[in-house]
Amino acid sequence: MSGGLLVAGTTSDAGKSVVTAGICRWLVRHGVKVAPFKAQNMSLNSFVTREGAEIGRAQAMQAQAARVEPTALMNPVLLKPGSDRSSQVVLMGRPVGEMTARGYHGGRQEALLTTVLDCLAELRGTYDAVICEGAGSPAEINLRRTDIVNMGIARNARLPVLVVGDIDRGGVFASFFGTVALLSREDQEFVAGFLVNKFRGDVSLLEPGLDMLHGLTGRRTYGVLPFRHGLGIDEEDGLRVSLRGAVRESQVASPVGEDVLRVAVCAIPLMSNFTDVDALAAEPGVVVRFVDRAEELADADLVVVPGTRGTVKALEWLRERGLADAILRQAAEGRPVLGICGGFQVLGEHIEDEVESRAGHVDGLGLLPVRVRFAREKTLTRPVGEALGEHVEGYEIHHGVAEVMGGESFLDGCRVGAVWGTHWHGSLEADGFRRAFLREVAAAAGRRFVPAADTSFAALREEQLDRLGDLIEEHADTDALWRLIESGAPQGLPFIPPGAPA
Repeated sequence: MSGGLLVAGTTSDAGKSVVTAGICRWLVRHGVKVAPFKAQNMSLNSFVTREGAEIGRAQAMQAQAARVEPTALMNPVLLKPGSDRSSQVVLMGRPVGEMTARGYHGGRQEALLTTVLDCLAELRGTYDAVICEGAGSPAEINLRRTDIVNMGIARNARLPVLVVGDIDRGGVFASFFGTVALLSREDQEFVAGFLVNKFRGDVSLLEPGLDMLHGLTGRRTYGVLPFRHGLGIDEEDGLRVSLRGAVRESQVASPVGEDVLRVAVCAIPLMSNFTDVDALAAEPGVVVRFVDRAEELADADLVVVPGTRGTVKALEWLRERGLADAILRQAAEGRPVLGICGGFQVLGEHIEDEVESRAGHVDGLGLLPVRVRFAREKTLTRPVGEALGEHVEGYEIHHGVAEVMGGESFLDGCRVGAVWGTHWHGSLEADGFRRAFLREVAAAAGRRFVPAADTSFAALREEQLDRLGDLIEEHADTDALWRLIESGAPQGLPFIPPGAPA
């Protein structure tokens, strides 16, 4: 068998990533050797594979759902925005340059189709099934000619398409119908049907509408997934929460000790790998919030300056909003500050950047004895080490090269008093290290906080992936879904006018 499926969506954030992960987990539970795939991903949340390739974190999460090791084949094209109009293009895990949206869609994207199809073919030759994720909407008629991630790849690889719609936003029937009706006759032949996501209430009230949708389009609905909190793991396009909201819709468990710990994450521009703080939010009694105002640091026990695709731009933003001064006060009072990757660079003495911002010499906040020089070659590694007496693993993704000139060694970065800095993403997922770090934070902040002795971030992630698998198992027509993956889209699907414009 060499089955496949493309999970498309009526909109961005309709639930394509989590549905893809859920289908992967459902299949692997039943002994199917399955792999995820996304031809082109636009995301600032990325991951480094064991062979040193950079891919989207969503595909790494989906690989974990499929219980396979992530590789560059699973996400051959990654676009990392550097502004509203340009992105770094990462091809097969390596950056190949900056490009404007007009330049990319003007020809480069079409040239990548061969690479994308070759990667998909290699996966399909290795695995029983490949579950592909689309991007945005397949009915973006202005981009169809250069599309390599939605109908472009579905038609070339002859993949059936399942369209996911977020009913919680409203207008899901119009979105389903309109998505099909704006596709060409040739594209419509591959759209097998629909999957309703984030439904609240009595499904029986929805069923007449689904029957009418079937009558209008000739396409069935393969399931209605109920709304569940806390399933938005490793997103691509942005935070699932508003600023000043609790991270990741998480419900904070009661603390083990007498106090909670309040963590304020600076929501800097082009924030990348904000998933680093998920492990903190998983700890009972740790309240994690994203902030964009100086006054919101007043009661913070720990301030985190996260990674960013624009270190100099982030530094300017922190100064403009008064957050830089608030961070300096935090450190002067002996209250903890943690900088990760770009946030680590911000805390240093100065930055020499002729690569990312081309701003030349820029003074940092001066909290750590570190000088940063931006190199054209990107560092992509999976370091292993020890800190606070505990084993730590992480991954690095950065152009900035740090020269550490003092302080106490800390994960290839340094520590001065209660200020820590490191290029390592993912380090807080190490349970022993995270607990030791939080004990240090609590002591410095004067909080009677005690880390839970049994919190396993890896186990929590597995539970979350199992919940995604359960959603598919319990609320989708898995027999029909299996036939779709194995045999392709049904024959004789009707054409819904008007179709794509000429």
